[in-house]
Amino acid sequence: MENSSSEVTRAFIDRAGAFLSTEYLPKIEHCFEQLTDEQIWFRPNEASNSIGNLVLHLCGNARQWIVSGLGDNPDRRDRDSEFRQREVIPRVELLECLRTTVREVEQVLANLDCSVVLERRTIQGKDVEVLEAIFHVTEHFSMHTGQIILLTKQLTSTDLRFYEFEDDAPIQRWRSGVSELS
Repeated sequence: MENSSSEVTRAFIDRAGAFLSTEYLPKIEHCFEQLTDEQIWFRPNEASNSIGNLVLHLCGNARQWIVSGLGDNPDRRDRDSEFRQREVIPRVELLECLRTTVREVEQVLANLDCSVVLERRTIQGKDVEVLEAIFHVTEHFSMHTGQIILLTKQLTSTDLRFYEFEDDAPIQRWRSGVSELS
């Protein structure tokens, strides 16, 4: 059976949102469950970012590119402040910011008209297609999730056992808003 281009487009948009909410966010949440506030804000050196900085950066990027860039919400991002932050923001508060951002991204993507994916938008001073903006946020989230996982493993000397995620328990906890940090 041949799929229409709008069905393929909708599938891409929906899958991008699902990657954020069912793949990356639960892994970051699992990392937070292993870490203290101090570990989340640990920097091995001034040229490196803490996990906390990376989470602020993910929130800023996703809001700028999707919530503002595609959702027509105001862009209030201060990118430099995401990396300047040194004062500890409690992990519960930081995780809630990330959860809220992912929910807002999912909402924008769910309401996105498939016919606009090749339209151009100016986001972060760049002229990009809507499709490119969605792809950018998905791959950006993936990259920094990997960094957060690596830093967590280094800080805890723990196998994070992500293959056990196949039971969907972390996803179910996130969807219900319940986690060990709630």
